[in-house]
Amino acid sequence: MSTKDFIEKDYYKVLGVPKDATEAEIKKAYRKLAREFHPDANKGNTKAEERFKEISEANDVLGDPKKRKEYDEARALFGSGGFRPGPGAGGGSFNFDLGDLFGGGASTQTGGGFGGGLGDVFGGLFNRGGTGATRTQPRRGQDIDTEVTLSFTEAIEGATVPLRMSSQAPCKACSGTGDKNGTPRVCPTCVGTGQVARGSGGGFSLTDPCPDCKGRGLIAEHPCLECNGSGRAKSSRTMQVRIPAGVTDGQRIRLRGKGAPGERGGPAGDLYVVVHVGAHPVFGRKGDNLTVTVPVTFAEAALGGEVRVPTLGGPAVTLKLPPGTPNGRTMRARGKGAVRKDGTRGDLLVTVEVSVPKDVSGKARDALEAYREATGGEDPRAELFEAAKGD
Repeated sequence: MSTKDFIEKDYYKVLGVPKDATEAEIKKAYRKLAREFHPDANKGNTKAEERFKEISEANDVLGDPKKRKEYDEARALFGSGGFRPGPGAGGGSFNFDLGDLFGGGASTQTGGGFGGGLGDVFGGLFNRGGTGATRTQPRRGQDIDTEVTLSFTEAIEGATVPLRMSSQAPCKACSGTGDKNGTPRVCPTCVGTGQVARGSGGGFSLTDPCPDCKGRGLIAEHPCLECNGSGRAKSSRTMQVRIPAGVTDGQRIRLRGKGAPGERGGPAGDLYVVVHVGAHPVFGRKGDNLTVTVPVTFAEAALGGEVRVPTLGGPAVTLKLPPGTPNGRTMRARGKGAVRKDGTRGDLLVTVEVSVPKDVSGKARDALEAYREATGGEDPRAELFEAAKGD
């Protein structure tokens, strides 16, 4: 139906309400007529179905204050039977074609009035294009959830991994129409919008997916055997996905537009990937920092020295151990940790662990005996007992 037809159509008459009817009166009239002419209550009655379409169209416009205002203004401007010349037009008759005004052809101007095609304006009002066909709404594709397991090093450095995903995609057998002949009809309940309004009280309404077409806006007269008329079928595909550097165990990554494809030109959904990270035999992680425990000898801890420390995927670094380093002390190798969001790296936290030999013999034993005698007067637990007496 063209825009011209819609302007000439009296939606107030369709719903049986006066032009000054309130929103509540329009809603009440629509509900009453919708129940009476709903296709479910009139099986096989094509006249009732057409009447229901008219009622739904009327409610779509008059039930929306903005659309109703534009509709009233359009009818006041152009009238229900064609163009009405203004007072300065000289009172003569005009052979004026509304098709020229609303179409995509050359613009028509009368008395400095209207240039260009107003079809875009009124096409937006009635959710219809210049061809007059009901435009069903595009639908966004579904989001997909999947999981991936990375090694510790892959999580730190980033990795490209193959992911096999199953999702709903347009049925290939019917090209996503749901009809085996490829000719679905517009849903009469929602008039192709895929949504129906429900009153919420308080002067406004909410929308729900249409229960008859399941939000598609189309109904298959001859359902496709592959998708049972849904227009969607299960599809599997393998995609190479780049996991960014620095991800943590359990992190959920969102990849925009990598989910299931949309319908009728709608955008694809998103892909959500939950990352699982394996453990490393040497390194651990603490936020953006990596951790490692390095064993040192008693002599190195007591006398000090230089200690080589491994890094993840890079050359070893050398840390200077100060004399008298206690067991459990943590030192920092800057820039050797995990990758941050801004591209910089955290640090490597190096914890010293004094290694005590299990067997001591020969010169080493003699040296330790001499050391014990030399420090025999020292009691490292004296302060411990003094502190215990304080309570």
